[in-house]
Amino acid sequence: MSSVPRPVVLPANQPRQFYRGGSAIAELRGVGDDRDSDDRDWGPEDWVASTTTRFGQQEAGLSRLPDGSLLRDAVRAAPQEWLGAEHVADFGDSTALLVKLLDAGQRLPVHCHPSDAFAQQHLGSRFGKTEAWIVVGTSGANPVVYLGFREDVAPEAVAHWVRTQDSSALLGSLNEIPVRAGDTVHVPAGTPHAIGAGVFIVELQQPTDFSVTLEWQGFLADAESAFLGMDRETALRTVNRSGFGDSALASLVKHTAEQSGPRVPLLAEEAAEFFLADRLHGSVELEPSFGVLVVLDGSGRLTAQGESLGLRRGQTVVVPHSAGAPALDGDLTVVHCRPPKKP
Repeated sequence: MSSVPRPVVLPANQPRQFYRGGSAIAELRGVGDDRDSDDRDWGPEDWVASTTTRFGQQEAGLSRLPDGSLLRDAVRAAPQEWLGAEHVADFGDSTALLVKLLDAGQRLPVHCHPSDAFAQQHLGSRFGKTEAWIVVGTSGANPVVYLGFREDVAPEAVAHWVRTQDSSALLGSLNEIPVRAGDTVHVPAGTPHAIGAGVFIVELQQPTDFSVTLEWQGFLADAESAFLGMDRETALRTVNRSGFGDSALASLVKHTAEQSGPRVPLLAEEAAEFFLADRLHGSVELEPSFGVLVVLDGSGRLTAQGESLGLRRGQTVVVPHSAGAPALDGDLTVVHCRPPKKP
């Protein structure tokens, strides 16, 4: 890599997970998957431009640049070039963002994530794990996601469902939401949720791998791995037990499939303090920022500082702040993901 970072196309980065994936990531990328069947079946997530490791791991989850070096190390060596001075003043050398492609080959278990305050107190991290889903494809007869309890739930009820691993009660207590490509869902920290089989998303989240797995039986080896090393009582304090009515869901779920134009904002307003995402089409100029591009369709180019990078469907690109105001052009559709901006 040159001393001044430039936009670069990233290879796939699919650390092994506990649940099965499908073929959507390989199909989007338009390449064969030459991993053996065991790794292929259990690699449902592609961590894009990741400087985050899987929980408890030293390296799994980290993205590598084309020269084989870790993106994390490159950012730490030149944070202002990669992230910009304002971002560094707010977040240090953290990108404050993790982007994934997630292809649910089976329903994910009911789980939730800690807030910033909880993570700071119990997990030694500045960041919790608020996330958002951009649905880019579905398969099967009934693609759905599950978000928040339908009604307020007593702490004793949640504790009982988790202790007895009552999957029917856990899943049945949540709002079931049909989804299609173009729908987006904001998932505040603490919200119990699950993603249904056949749902393919671009996921934005805070840069951690913190999950409290409420429904662990049949997914994880044992209960100990479900609670991030905490006792169950402490871990369950992460759960938002409030009911999510129609108005709450309407503020979190957007339907953008029919919206067109060069730039379509994708996420709920309250997501902006955690991350930003737009769907871009055709000729668009980007503002200076660290960012991630996921090319959903078509082909074109990204021009930055006089250098042109060819793009095509299925590629993922990391864009450093030092690229200035890059310009996209061509007949292509891209999801542009960025870290938050302090007001």
